[in-house]
Amino acid sequence: MTNHIPAEPLWRHVVGGVLRRERLAQERTLKDVAEAAKISVPYLSELERGRKEASSEVLAAAAHALGLGLADLLALAHADLARPARTRPVTGRVAARVDGGSAVSETALRPVGTARVRRTGARQARFGLAA
Repeated sequence: MTNHIPAEPLWRHVVGGVLRRERLAQERTLKDVAEAAKISVPYLSELERGRKEASSEVLAAAAHALGLGLADLLALAHADLARPARTRPVTGRVAARVDGGSAVSETALRPVGTARVRRTGARQARFGLAA
C-alpha cells in the first residue's frame, strides 16, 4: 500500500491567492491595483491566478498598491501555507472553476474562518495588532 503525500501548493498560487483576496476585500478592480502598481492589467490577472512567477520588485509593487508591505504579503502567504491542506483557501485554476465559469467567487477566495475586512485597519486586524 502506497502512502499518498499531498502535493505542496505552488508559491505562485499561494501569493496570487493572497493578492486577489486582498484586492477583493478592498473592493478594488484589477485596473485600479495594476495602475497603482505600474503593471499591466493582464499581468496582474495572471499573477492572481498563479500563472506567472513574479519578481520581488513586482510583488512589492503589487503589495504596496494594496496598502501592504512585502513582509505583510509574505506573512499572509505563510499563514495560508501553515494551514492544513483541507482548510487552505481555494486558489489558482481550481478557483476559476468554483462558479462553473471563468469568474471567481469571492467567498471561495476568502481565508477559511475570517470575515471580510475593509482597507482601513486590514493589516492590524489580520495580524492581531488592532488595539
